[in-house]
Amino acid sequence: MPRVKVKICGIRTIEEATAAVEAGADALGFNFWTRSARFVEPRIARSIIQQVGPLTSTVGVFVDEDVNRVADIAAELGLSAVQLHGDESPEFCDQLKTVRRIKALRVGSDFDVKRIAEYRVEMILLDAGVKGSYGGTGHKFDWEIAVEAKKHASIILAGGLTTDNVVEAITRVSPTAIDVCSGVEAEPGRKDLDEVRRFMRTVARANAMIASGSDEIVPTGLIR
Repeated sequence: MPRVKVKICGIRTIEEATAAVEAGADALGFNFWTRSARFVEPRIARSIIQQVGPLTSTVGVFVDEDVNRVADIAAELGLSAVQLHGDESPEFCDQLKTVRRIKALRVGSDFDVKRIAEYRVEMILLDAGVKGSYGGTGHKFDWEIAVEAKKHASIILAGGLTTDNVVEAITRVSPTAIDVCSGVEAEPGRKDLDEVRRFMRTVARANAMIASGSDEIVPTGLIR
């Protein structure tokens, strides 16, 4: 199985970005939804992106934004992809032809995995469905739904991931990537840099365990 990649979302400062990259994160997420505690001005995100260098993927997170503004910000910042985390329709996603797209779907009790086939995008992110929220809630959902969803698309697993449960998430779901935000925060909108490092060490241990063919779950208390 290929190594599970990691996106750390809600980056707001160069210190957070540097810590994430140095710890081994594959992608950084920048939230451009103004109502989010993780909101960052595009001009600030641009400065951070210019400083982290070209080898780390950068993803802009948008919620029900005007399609032209999404495209403009993606082009101006040189984003690797955009993550559409609102109620965007398949038709909306189809209009974004110039950038790679991740469509986030919120998984609730009535979620139908067949919805995934409606979206002609590069990846699907599955997050916990919490009424009135568009992510970053710290809630998880039934991961068996994510296992089923893999039959329809490349999956990014999100929702309530922490150092304590990420090994189980990776070994049970085997997603293409995982997305963590609140699970490595000291408070909404501010990363705990030590927890970022610990989270990434735990993911690295899980990936090494899978690569070796071991099915032994490593207690997170042993990973420092």
